[in-house]
Amino acid sequence: MNFLAHAWLARGGSDDFLYGNLIADGVKGSDLAAWPEAIAHGIRHHRRVDAFVDRHPAVVSARRRAPAGLRRYAGIALDLVWDHFVAVSLWREGQEAMLIPRCYRLLASRPAPARLAGMMPLLVEQDWLRRYRDFDFTCQAVEGIGRRLSGANRLAELTPWLADDYSRLAIDFQRLWPELEAALGDES
Repeated sequence: MNFLAHAWLARGGSDDFLYGNLIADGVKGSDLAAWPEAIAHGIRHHRRVDAFVDRHPAVVSARRRAPAGLRRYAGIALDLVWDHFVAVSLWREGQEAMLIPRCYRLLASRPAPARLAGMMPLLVEQDWLRRYRDFDFTCQAVEGIGRRLSGANRLAELTPWLADDYSRLAIDFQRLWPELEAALGDES
């Protein structure tokens, strides 16, 4: 779950819009009538971002490079790797100081959807958004998601590939990110 990437892409919107982007992976279905309009708009924005990323040629290429038999899980792992690269970029550019505390304030002060309720306090308390800068932490997060899925931890099996393919994934991100930002324009 790439919280940081979605937060960065939604940073110019209201707190409700940003919150919708942060919780969208915990919201199922297309009927968003139960949500205030700005939060629902954020959820829809998050879903548009996901659709764009999933179809992007750099992401498709990266998924094809994943080990055979694990490619169906690669998208989940790549989402966290994109958060790693966003975290590194924000840190280098000095941009994390405003965004991350804002995200934590929202996540700590509002109830999360049931699917995310157990994880959100940990995300805030353990400072995951800053820690994504550390690639080892990012790989641990990938493995952690894999532990929550049924069956063998296929995501953990992907982490050696992520490390081996790191340089190419960085190039993929450098191709993906500006095109994603340009495609979104000022949707918030």
